[in-house]
Amino acid sequence: MRKTTGLGVIATDAAPKAIGPYSQAITADGLIFTAGQVALDPTTGELVGRTTAEQTEQVFANLKAVLAAAGTGLDNVVKTTVYLADMADFSQMNEVYARHFGTHKPARSTVQAAGLPKAARVEIDVIAVKG
Repeated sequence: MRKTTGLGVIATDAAPKAIGPYSQAITADGLIFTAGQVALDPTTGELVGRTTAEQTEQVFANLKAVLAAAGTGLDNVVKTTVYLADMADFSQMNEVYARHFGTHKPARSTVQAAGLPKAARVEIDVIAVKG
């Protein structure tokens, strides 16, 4: 695990490296803003899972790793944005999402995207408070 200070940049080897000119997460005023996570394996950089449900599981593993590196977790998430390649996959994503958040229900927006990186089925970013 690496934590860069100064600009509030969060980086961890337990989640996929950024595939562009952005950070895994940024901290500001006690908030953590994650970049969108798709279902990439942190070691290989390859997409994990074929179904939206399988990919959503990997997305949550990646989000948990980034949040842990920032000193927080899913229980401190206040807002999520979910991007789906196809809104018909909403129920698959929603079932996995509900399992990971349990009784905690952050505010959420869900939108269909024309395309996601690496032809992923789902991408999620979150805003959390420092825990």
